Amino acid sequence: KRVDEVLDKMNMMHRRNHFPQQLSGGQQQRVAVARAIVNNPKLILADEPTGNLDSANGDDVMKNLVHLNNEGATIIMVTHSQYCAEFGNRIIRLLDGQVVTESMVAKQML
Repeated sequence: KRVDEVLDKMNMMHRRNHFPQQLSGGQQQRVAVARAIVNNPKLILADEPTGNLDSANGDDVMKNLVHLNNEGATIIMVTHSQYCAEFGNRIIRLLDGQVVTESMVAKQML
């Protein structure tokens, strides 16, 4: 039941019985996110979770991560997208492996 719920949130129920090679790159990425969140983990490490997604599916993924964060999960996300970074509570920018800025997000996007 939980698997179906998460697949539905990722707009992937219609591909529930497909093998990975039958999915596009973006669909595979949404399934990977679904697998990562299905058991309500306390910590999620997300490396470019929206990298292969169109804007609508990217927004869905980010909203699901925000929801998990609001439920108590810690999300550590790496992104090159300022838009996606604004979904977080805190942004740490690195340059050549060094922290160059650290800031709190004034208003979390939803």
